[in-house]
Amino acid sequence: MADNLLDSWRDNKHPSTFRPRKNTPMGSKGLTLKRHIDATLGQGKVREAVRLPPGEDLNEWLAVNTVDFYNAISVLYSTLDECCTATTCPIMSAGPKYEYLWADGVKVVQPIRLTAPEYINALCDWIESQMDDPSIFPQHYGEPFPPSFQDVICAIFKRLFRVYAHIYHSHFKHICALKEEAHLNTCFKHFMYFTEAYHLIQPKELAPLQDLIAQFLSS
Repeated sequence: MADNLLDSWRDNKHPSTFRPRKNTPMGSKGLTLKRHIDATLGQGKVREAVRLPPGEDLNEWLAVNTVDFYNAISVLYSTLDECCTATTCPIMSAGPKYEYLWADGVKVVQPIRLTAPEYINALCDWIESQMDDPSIFPQHYGEPFPPSFQDVICAIFKRLFRVYAHIYHSHFKHICALKEEAHLNTCFKHFMYFTEAYHLIQPKELAPLQDLIAQFLSS
């Protein structure tokens, strides 16, 4: 039964490809917040870039940043298409101690083992389905966020972290060969500063990269 479910799921998935950038939500307000993030990061002020601007709504801030972080990791992972394959990465892992099984609670309720590219593709599909749902991510300024919004954000961040963990453990040499290590480190440092500021990921989930995180957060 489980094998049939997995085969059916795989038959309906497209291969991992570059994903178009998701649009910043909340219309002009979202764009204003996005420009604030970009301008602050452009000055090298990473901690300042994660701080909620005075007078702004926390949920709006979380929404705009979540889309931004998703776009960043999508671009990074897209450069590894030829390195992260079913052959090189038959399981979704973060080093020998950590393996991730996939379940979204709707289409896949019982966790299943996927190759890393299958897992990350499923993860991206799930995140995009959340972002494309206006009842979760309002598309216009002033529309209400659902009571469960911050729980959804925490689930997204936990899964985005797993992509970073896989890249660092399985593909860092490929990142270095592409001369992208500085960009990867900057993106992950920004991601972790934001995660720490708003308590978005449980500490136990961060274990695969705990030494790197401690180094980044102390700098």
